[in-house]
Amino acid sequence: MGNAELIARADRVLMNNCRRQPVVLVRGRGARVEDADGRSYLDFTSGVAVNAFGHAPAFLAEALAKQAAELVHVSNLYYSAPLVEAAERLTGLSGMERVFFCNSGAEAVEAAIKLARKYGRTKLGGRYEIVTAYRSVHGRTMGALTATGQEKYQKDFAPLLPGFRYAVFNDLSSWREAVTPATCAFLLELVQAEGGVYPAEPGFVRGLAELAVQHGILLIFDEVQTGLGRTGKLFAWQHYGVKPQIITVAKGLGGGFPVGALLAREEVAVFTPGDHQSTFGGNPLACAAVCACLDEMIKQDLPGRAAALGAEIAGRIRARQKEIGIIRELRGMGLLLGLEIEGRAPDYAEAALARGLLLNAVNETTLRIAPPLNISREELAEAMGILQAVLAGK
Repeated sequence: MGNAELIARADRVLMNNCRRQPVVLVRGRGARVEDADGRSYLDFTSGVAVNAFGHAPAFLAEALAKQAAELVHVSNLYYSAPLVEAAERLTGLSGMERVFFCNSGAEAVEAAIKLARKYGRTKLGGRYEIVTAYRSVHGRTMGALTATGQEKYQKDFAPLLPGFRYAVFNDLSSWREAVTPATCAFLLELVQAEGGVYPAEPGFVRGLAELAVQHGILLIFDEVQTGLGRTGKLFAWQHYGVKPQIITVAKGLGGGFPVGALLAREEVAVFTPGDHQSTFGGNPLACAAVCACLDEMIKQDLPGRAAALGAEIAGRIRARQKEIGIIRELRGMGLLLGLEIEGRAPDYAEAALARGLLLNAVNETTLRIAPPLNISREELAEAMGILQAVLAGK
């Protein structure tokens, strides 16, 4: 059964909640995927920065199969060995002391919002407001949606949650003005990945941390997309030397298996039994994936590889920027890059698809480059050749 028939069946039953490219992906290996018509593609989306190890990595399949044969789910009424081991790995690597497991990045952000509000209520005299950035994207559930600083995502779902204020990314004075006596936390993406791949400036991040200390409020970094090696460090905050009190992670944490986590320092981990739960959060299967992925990430030094390959991509693009002519700017860190171009980015993503390269247009003028962290240099060169030809109109 080919693409056309499967897409026709899908269109009869799926919600019309997102725009999908007209291909049905059926199998993959590493940085390559194949569609139902047998056509092969190089994947420069990585499942929106999820597939850090590419498609169908053998180590992950083995870990999941082994755990599935032993114990899949026990709920949060009980402990399990994979739960403990995954939490120990995350605390050891992050420098945080406490972990809450969930199923996605949006869930991790929701948990962070609740933790910040409880901290504000119990430790800060009832403060509850959270300041986030314009152009941010923190998720599509109601709390995360309210935290998202883009009206286009929010307008059809009002009224939103109270208690959020917005400030301009990379503008410290704007954040200073947004603070009120009710502010309990700042919530920030260190790279606005969905907003156009805009990195935070080092001086801004340091200034924001100082402002948080000055007002006695929490600093939360949303590392759902930037965490776990994507930017060239295990966590993006390590580029800035500013350690927050709370971190949210997901995406590459399970290598494609759905899992997210909230990480917190001991002094702010104020949840008590009954405050927050997730039926499937921290299940043995997900935690086996976390352990396998974190071990493999360190073994292969994928953060270092992301830094090196990101620099290689940047060099290739800048070497031909004048020749291609339509490239305005290249932004990002490691293997999370945004290529701003003249013309409609979705049109160029469609042209790349026709040539066998999967790209994501995050807005009307920006193509996002986010291949697997372990992509080979040969595959990277092949993909860059396609991209440059598409941009040059060849």
